[in-house]
Amino acid sequence: MRHHNIKRKFGRDKNQKKALLNSLALNLIVRGKIKTTEPKAKELRPFIEKLVTKAKKGDMATRRVVISKLSNRSKEVKKLFEVIASKYIDQKGGYTRVLKLGARKSDGALMAIIEFV
Repeated sequence: MRHHNIKRKFGRDKNQKKALLNSLALNLIVRGKIKTTEPKAKELRPFIEKLVTKAKKGDMATRRVVISKLSNRSKEVKKLFEVIASKYIDQKGGYTRVLKLGARKSDGALMAIIEFV
């Protein structure tokens, strides 16, 4: 039974879901704004906000933790630490926003845009 398990599965196993969140987070870091389905955007928000909070600390230990979470992508981690986290030094949370777009025409999936504030 899934008592108190509030995370979405997306019809994937654990490794596939981790890869999906990694990919979405890397694209969000590179582009600053991505269009995806609403459940994926809502699941990505706490994942990326925890990374930004760790990146605000800025020391080598947290850099290594973030690198391991983002699959050893040094270029994106560098941008996260130097550009994105430096914008939110005084802010305690709420680094991203999810804007709902409505249903996709082909399959009716609810779409959303997730972006840094």
